[in-house]
Amino acid sequence: MFATDMMNQLKDMLPFLIPIVIIEIVLFVLALKHILTHDTYKRGNRTIWLIITIVFMNYVGPILYFVLGKEDS
Repeated sequence: MFATDMMNQLKDMLPFLIPIVIIEIVLFVLALKHILTHDTYKRGNRTIWLIITIVFMNYVGPILYFVLGKEDS
């Protein structure tokens, strides 16, 4: 009974979760790509930003990198 209710709730929330997950993955991949292809950063170094981005994979890590670590072009 409980599992069925949970599955129904998950099915109801799925249309909202899919775009959020896609945005999270895109941010993560873009941040990793930029970190691995550039040598200069506003603050810190490549190792620090890789750790921050991977550990805080949900929005926080990639957003921190783009706001605080990405060198302006």
